[in-house]
Amino acid sequence: MALEVSVKAAAGAPEVLGDCPFSQRALLTLEEKKIPHKVHLINLTEKPQWFLEVNPEGKVPVVKIDDKWVSDSDVIVEKLEEKYPEPSLATPPEFASVGSKIFVAFVKFLKSKDPSDGSEQALLDELKALDEHLKAHGPYIAGEKITAVDLSLAPKLYHLDVALGHFKKWSVPESLTHFHKYKELLFSRESFQKTKADKEHVIAGWAPKVNA
Repeated sequence: MALEVSVKAAAGAPEVLGDCPFSQRALLTLEEKKIPHKVHLINLTEKPQWFLEVNPEGKVPVVKIDDKWVSDSDVIVEKLEEKYPEPSLATPPEFASVGSKIFVAFVKFLKSKDPSDGSEQALLDELKALDEHLKAHGPYIAGEKITAVDLSLAPKLYHLDVALGHFKKWSVPESLTHFHKYKELLFSRESFQKTKADKEHVIAGWAPKVNA
């Protein structure tokens, strides 16, 4: 029986997959584990009544596991790993936090209006640290095979690429060769191609935050 998963619909296009990186993380996990699933696209500006009844907080993603709707992508990934252990996506504990500060640094730089506030350098430092890690341990964060930490990072790197390219005409330095190979590996996976939002929806999603 297919698992039910509720994820963000695109703003202004409720029939199209939206730009939530946490929703994509849940979908990537389902795809990589080859778990049959049915997707509900949720219009976050007009949340359907049934969705609010099963999920009063109204957050996405949520996945129905053993007749319970589970929220929070960290918890969802953990529960899916427990219930569907094969193929394993468990990340060795020593690698679990690699790259975890990149998204926060990206958002700060994206919103920054002051070129001298250090936010660009802070992001570069995090990206360089990931590049160094991949040089030593790659091609994926935990070595030869993809794990949960990669599936958490992939949507965030996509947002970083699209949003900084559009709003700041900025891209990750070519000198970070291990990072670029890693990104290509992630973005070329079938699971990623099937679950990524269109660039236009990623840009539309960030526009209000950038222009705030």
